[in-house]
Amino acid sequence: MINLTGQRIFVAGGSRGIGRAAALMAAEAGADVAIAYARDEAAARAVVDRVEGFGRRALAFRADVTAEAEIRGALDETAEAWGGLEGLVVSAGVFEGAPLEQMTLEFWNRTLTTNLTGTFLAVKAAVPHLRGTGRGGSIVIYTSTAGQRGSSIYSAYATSKGGQIMFMRSMAKELAADRIRVNCVAPAWTETDMARGPVEAIGREKVVAGFPLGRIGLPEDVAGATVFLLSDLAKFVTGTTMTVDGGKDMRG
Repeated sequence: MINLTGQRIFVAGGSRGIGRAAALMAAEAGADVAIAYARDEAAARAVVDRVEGFGRRALAFRADVTAEAEIRGALDETAEAWGGLEGLVVSAGVFEGAPLEQMTLEFWNRTLTTNLTGTFLAVKAAVPHLRGTGRGGSIVIYTSTAGQRGSSIYSAYATSKGGQIMFMRSMAKELAADRIRVNCVAPAWTETDMARGPVEAIGREKVVAGFPLGRIGLPEDVAGATVFLLSDLAKFVTGTTMTVDGGKDMRG
């Protein structure tokens, strides 16, 4: 079992899906976990209860990653309450598709603002606290295999996810002197509320047939990669994208 004892982790978008799984797995590994959520207070409260059930400290904040004051306030309050932070996971995002000629500027901006600008704002707010411990830290950003290969119909989403990868690589270089590691995890189709509609629209059997391992990913598959990157086992890993796709794209 990976040991995160003594670590204080903030998960932006931690009330559902992959972010929820990462928050719970980090707590099970020994970390104190704070989450930010957009709307569902009951779901956030349930995550807090589960984290506390592992004997760890937990906090939840309603905070929009696209609102700088909100996400900065949540991170500041967490660091003040716990005396610092060692890790940030950026999971908040939207997944919507539209053909080019049907895509509005509002649609395009909403996708890039949430997925890419939201990542920038969360990382910017977290770095002073990660730097402040003097021990370095780890940032994990959830991108997507769509950001590695592109995707028809989901071009705005793929663009936002590709931008996250370039931002991650830039931050990995910029923050290395502070021993702050920055990496991405790139899932393919994963069993989440956000992906359920598109998977069913394509056809579940067709989607599953694209995975050599014979199934769609689970949130826990992505969470496992996340806690590895948060841990000291990955202390020499930075600037990389870990693909978690069941062999779908065979990317190194």
